[in-house]
Amino acid sequence: MAEIILEMKDITKTFPGVKVLDNVNLQVKKGEIHALVGENGAGKSTLMNVLSGIYPYGTYEGDIIYEGDICKFQQIKDSEDKGIVIIHQELALIPYMTIGENMFLGNERGYKFNISWSDTYGKADEYLKIVGLKESSKTLIKDLGIGKQQLVEIAKALAKNAKLLILDEPTASLNESDSKALLDLLLQFKKEGLSSIIISHKLNEISYVADRITVIRDGSTIETLDKTKGEVSETRIIKGMVGRELTDRFPKREKKNIGDISMEIKDWSVYHPLYTERKVVDNVSMYVRKGEIVGISGLMGAGRTELAMSVFGRSYGTNISGSITINGKEVYLKTVKEAIRHKLAYVTEDRKGNGLILSNSIKINTTMANMAEISKHKVIDKDKEYRVATEYKDKLRTKCSSVEQKVGNLSGGNQQKVLLAKWMFADPDILILDEPTRGIDVGAKYEIYCIMNQLVAEGKSVIMISSELPEVLGMCDRIYVMNEGRIVGSLEADKTSQEEIMSCILKENNEKD
Repeated sequence: MAEIILEMKDITKTFPGVKVLDNVNLQVKKGEIHALVGENGAGKSTLMNVLSGIYPYGTYEGDIIYEGDICKFQQIKDSEDKGIVIIHQELALIPYMTIGENMFLGNERGYKFNISWSDTYGKADEYLKIVGLKESSKTLIKDLGIGKQQLVEIAKALAKNAKLLILDEPTASLNESDSKALLDLLLQFKKEGLSSIIISHKLNEISYVADRITVIRDGSTIETLDKTKGEVSETRIIKGMVGRELTDRFPKREKKNIGDISMEIKDWSVYHPLYTERKVVDNVSMYVRKGEIVGISGLMGAGRTELAMSVFGRSYGTNISGSITINGKEVYLKTVKEAIRHKLAYVTEDRKGNGLILSNSIKINTTMANMAEISKHKVIDKDKEYRVATEYKDKLRTKCSSVEQKVGNLSGGNQQKVLLAKWMFADPDILILDEPTRGIDVGAKYEIYCIMNQLVAEGKSVIMISSELPEVLGMCDRIYVMNEGRIVGSLEADKTSQEEIMSCILKENNEKD
């Protein structure tokens, strides 16, 4: 039997008024990849924060036994000194520092007041080679794509002599090829004896990479599934997570309400705001009808978000040209305020950075895009604000103590619901949803899909940007495929496949080569 490297016994963690972990148990074997799954708010990240010392000993009940010793970590450095290294979903890299500087930040090579830069960059290059990243360690982080930044984080962890690597949603922001490469890297580390704990909502990836899977629901351990015993299937994982079977991942929708064109974009071109000679959106033309969900698919860097933000009140880009027609009338949306006035909304993929004010309450975040509706003579009606926020909380089934709760204390799925509520209250006719289900669990995804179906049933239009091909195929009526700023395919969702979408992209790349 494989040696147990980690055992967490009867871990209980309480925040004011809420028990988030209730006697959770977890065992990880040496040299295995162990997946931790559960709905948003189930307690996965909290458990890992206990393990890594972010929540110090004394703030929780239970025992952490690592390599046979009971550990009482007071800070994250204590766990790192033992070889336990956590990589969070939001990468902790400094954009205007080099890869080498980031890799050894807080773990500098040399003496206290005399850093050895030759040793820093030499060692950094060694670790970059291990993770397969063909970049100079003197490259600035800002010049790397998100997939390469994820590899830098892993190299940074290895530089701390990691024995147990914790990865929280490591592929949430990656395209399929980068995700596969990262998972294969974890499998290679496994062969070399490194243990990993991976938190992910992508069940196909979990099934591919994990030896065992522990399911957590509502702060309690439900079960641990073993791949070698044939216990791992997506259906079984989902049932453990949500407490019921989800027979259909995408809710059925009657497609009888599709009407006239609500918005049409013609010959739309956008240049980068800093590198003004670089065209990021190239002569794009597309449309969406009332009662229709249109998908925009493509690899990371294809220009999908840049297109959406530039259309939404020119909130991205420079030297923008082309035309936008809403309900048959050409409009010039020079600001976000103008876009909102014309009943257009953009639900950003970066809910924490650009979509929500984490330090403010659910109530304030829900109403801030339509303050006029809850105000009279520019004075906010507090009672109405509370009623509106409560109505949307109930409507979207947002899990929270009350609408006075800070958004930053919600799980990712519930934050996404608040972001949707914010724009639904603005009462738009056209919604652009940019990666609306990124980093959230299957149960919360299903609820958001139902909301999307409800919106188009009311005659509204939805444009959904997504990197998940099954999601695009399962939810959309039509799909535009983008590559390097251009539309390279326009497909009927019920007459196409994942392979055909990818072939549009690959064909375009091959023709250019």
